[in-house]
Formats: sequence, C-alpha cells, structure tokens
Amino acid sequence: MFNSSQRELLRVISESGPLSRTDLASATGLSKAAMSGIARELIDRGVLHETETVYGQGRPSILLDLKPECAFFIGISLLEDPAPMILSDLNGNIIARQQLPYSRDPKVIANAIAYGLPEILKAHPQASSKLAGIGVALSGFVDEKQATCVQSTLLGWQDVPLAEIIRQATGVDTFIENDAKAVAVSEKLFGIARDTPNFSVVSLGDGIGCAHFIDGRLYRGNHGGAGEIAHATIDPGGAPCRCGKRGCLDTVASMKAIKEMARAAGLKCTSLSELEEEASYGTAEAIAIVHRAGAALGLAISHLIQMNDPGMILVTHVEGSFEGLFGTVVQQAIEANVLPRYAGATPIRTRRVDSDVWARGAASIAAHNFLIGPNIS
Repeated sequence: MFNSSQRELLRVISESGPLSRTDLASATGLSKAAMSGIARELIDRGVLHETETVYGQGRPSILLDLKPECAFFIGISLLEDPAPMILSDLNGNIIARQQLPYSRDPKVIANAIAYGLPEILKAHPQASSKLAGIGVALSGFVDEKQATCVQSTLLGWQDVPLAEIIRQATGVDTFIENDAKAVAVSEKLFGIARDTPNFSVVSLGDGIGCAHFIDGRLYRGNHGGAGEIAHATIDPGGAPCRCGKRGCLDTVASMKAIKEMARAAGLKCTSLSELEEEASYGTAEAIAIVHRAGAALGLAISHLIQMNDPGMILVTHVEGSFEGLFGTVVQQAIEANVLPRYAGATPIRTRRVDSDVWARGAASIAAHNFLIGPNIS
C-alpha cells in the first residue's frame, strides 16, 4: 500500500506527532524537496493532512499529521467472555463497541466477527469503505507473521491459523497477537511510550503479561516467546502452574493467585484493594500475601531491568492502585535486586487500564501493519 519512503515518513509522524516538512526531512534524511513530494502524495491520498501553522524565526511552518479518518480498524479481545469488539480510527480513538459471543472454536469466532461487522461499521459513515484491517488479541504464543496461534493454554489451541480463518470469513486483512504485545504496540503508537524506543510493558491482571520494544521495534524472540515472565520460575518447587511447571511468577503475583491465596487464608477479600485494607488493620495473613506477591513481581521486574536496560517500564493493571502497600513492596524489591548502578535509573510508570485495553491493543496491531507494515521483529 505504501512504498518504503512513505512508510518511513508515516513511522516518524506516528512516533513523534505532528511535524513540519523541514523536521520530517531532517528526521528521515531526505531532502526537503523529496520530502515535500512524498508528503503531497500522502495528502492527496487522504492519509496526511495539514494542521496548525507554527510561527517563529523565518517563514511559518505548517505541521503535518495523520488524518484519523483515513483508515479504520476492528479490534477483538479473546480474553473475556463475551468477547469485546471495537471500531477505532487511525489515532486509536474508539468509535464504537460491540460484544461477541465467546467461543474457543476458530470458525465460530470468525463467523461471529463477520456477522457483527456490518452493525459496528454503521457507527461512522466512512468506516465500511475505509476498513483497513482486523486485529485480534489472545493469550498465548503467536508466530512472527501475526497469523498463527502457535499455542494457547487458555484457548486450548495449537498451530491454529486464526488470521486466515477470519480473513476468509470477512474478506478483511487480519492480524493476531499475544495480549501483552498488543498492549505494547498500542502504547507505542498512541500512548506514553510513543517517543521511547526501548521499553517494557508488564500487564498485571488475572495473569501476567510482558512485552518489549527494542530500538523502536517489538521484540518477539526466535519463537515468539520473548517476554514470558509469567512463567519464569520465581519459587522453585512452589504451586503448580497451568503451564505444567511449578512456582511460576503467575502462581505468586497475578491477581488470580493473590485472590486464591487470600481465600486459602480464610480472608474475605475479593480484590487487591480489599486485601490491602485488611493489611492496614494489621492482619498478618493479608500482610504476608501482599509482601509475597509484591516482592515476586518486583524481583521479576528487576531482572528485566538488568537484562534489557530499558528506558521505561510501564506496569498496566486492571484493579487496585500502585500507591498502596503492594506498589511500595514492588518498588522496594526492584531497588533491592538491581545492581547499584541501575537503582532508580529506570522510570517505573504505572497505569490503571479499563476493559477496552485488550481490544484497543488488538486494533493497534492492525493499525501498525497499515502504517508501517509487517516489520515487527
């Protein structure tokens, strides 16, 4: 759809935001004349548009930015029941939401998406004619082409060519991705990591996900498994994990594990906030659970810092707050387990996410392929 020069220009704008032609020429290494020609092509195609005029020394500069309504994307999350489906524009804005019946049958999923498309596309008059891709986020390993689910314990899948099955049912280019990697791409395109080439995302929910951007590109590893800290052994000989091993981080620090430990201790706590409140009353069992989980997560994050030396680690969480005891223990464990030279050098940012996070991340996978192409490592 775009040649290499056009994709480079789109990449720069997607990472930096609106820029003048002069700044774009400097960022891409092209002459201003060549850059102006490429920009004009993309303006004529409705992909870029001129925004504000910036006045300074010399001639005023007109900024160029992506035109949000030049393309639309569908995002579906297979982590929830029912499965949320959203329609978004090129700026990651959610235009419409819909729910699909949950299924583990790939063909049933594809048919449900095809059935739901006409209704959700009615939310914008140009969405149907400018639908540029479908993205699907799921729990599991995905191949480097973002086409096949290599393995998913949650879905019970192995080597399922889900993207092609959905494409055949809908006629729309489809890309699938691991849930944490989808969130990382979303943060890179539209979130706080936009101008950070090296960062890691740790997603904390019923399970724990992780993904890395290195030199501005999503790092997948040789087999698509880069970032699987959830199944790093943190407690040798500990509780059995759904992956078949024992003592994985997931069995100690995930929200599901924390709630199970609370129940086993006889505590009537259904959330991290309630558990922290119980700990504030001096309940020893609650304090022990929060310390154990927070210390395990902090230890795992310290390993990420020492292995990758990222410019930022973003921890996304679906409940509770990192301002209480749990967040304090996590931070203390990070600082206690990194080399002194790294202590405090890596910003740890936390962000509570809403229920749209996975579907929005899925849509961002399709948007990334539209803008930059399948160049994810």
